Amino acid sequence: MIKAKSLTRKYGKIVAVNQVSFEIAHGEIVGLLGHNGAGKTTIMKMLTGYLEPTDGCVSIDDVDVANDRISVQKNTGYLPENCPVYPDMVVLDYLDYVAALRGVNNDKRSQRIMYAVEKTRLKEVAMQRVNTLSRGFRQRLGVAQAILNSPRILILDEPTNGLDPSQIQEMRALIKELAENATVVISTHIMQEVQAVCDRVIIINRGKVALDASMQELRTSNRLMVAVDQGQEQAEKIVNSVKGVRIISVKEGVEQNQFILETSAATAGDTAPEVAKAFVDSGSKLFALQPQVRDLETIFGEITAAGNLAAASNLAAASNVTVPDPLGEPRTGTSPERSDGDSQNLALSNDSDVSRKNDEAISTPVETAVKPEVDQ
Repeated sequence: MIKAKSLTRKYGKIVAVNQVSFEIAHGEIVGLLGHNGAGKTTIMKMLTGYLEPTDGCVSIDDVDVANDRISVQKNTGYLPENCPVYPDMVVLDYLDYVAALRGVNNDKRSQRIMYAVEKTRLKEVAMQRVNTLSRGFRQRLGVAQAILNSPRILILDEPTNGLDPSQIQEMRALIKELAENATVVISTHIMQEVQAVCDRVIIINRGKVALDASMQELRTSNRLMVAVDQGQEQAEKIVNSVKGVRIISVKEGVEQNQFILETSAATAGDTAPEVAKAFVDSGSKLFALQPQVRDLETIFGEITAAGNLAAASNLAAASNVTVPDPLGEPRTGTSPERSDGDSQNLALSNDSDVSRKNDEAISTPVETAVKPEVDQ
């Protein structure tokens, strides 16, 4: 169980992560989704204990990361964003070195190394130096070192970065297999990765949680798309005859018009038969009727657009300028004041860049195994 409560991380006046809270149960595969610079990598560093939060706390299996970071890291596998590995070491020697630092017993070390090599398909390059590996093999080596110690918590930052399509499929299968005995948190800005392997998605936008929902909840819709030969006025009369249904948008066509209906039912499918009957009984030509399912890409776009508008409004408030409103009405900023939470919207740069410039993590032997100073 991972519990994050009011996590906040500041770099001077820049608020990289702002009051982020969530809980992740054992065995879940959770995707942290967001644009570059949204705060994903910073959150992952705080979850693993490599970066201390400015405010808030993290506990894993009821152990506070700040109070007992080493014991938490012993049960955690971590793939950092840039996959740091020692370039001059042979692949097997590197894995043996990491296993020793992680405290893997000598009698089990060879078994765990072979398991990691097999699962990440590294056998053909096992005797090569790391600096001779392609980007895809280096990425797989990063995953291999993360699973050496049979972790109960697996945190992977962009795990499919640099992999070809077949390797991506293998990585997805491996993540699902690992989730049988571990909690898996994946950071990505690729929505297909979340849809393919995750049970749940947490969308991070400008350092805040913009959405936390299961994939099943996102697939459930209370909206219907209906295409008929009626105009808006007549369609509204027909729709209003069905209890708990209303038109929320119209798209006019040549021979048919499309209407998006919102229902009060839990799912649109419960109301669809009544809507179809109402249109047919009115003599309308019904060309199409189906649930409108907003995919993750659509939801992510809406959240991003809302965040950008908020940032523009904050800038307007600070500068007394006019910004466009989505309804077509101009907004004029009148207040010169801006909170710290707002200022990060204007100045936030890429997580990894900020972290490198302001790295306040405490170095440990375990961290050294996955974060060498030299990376060629």
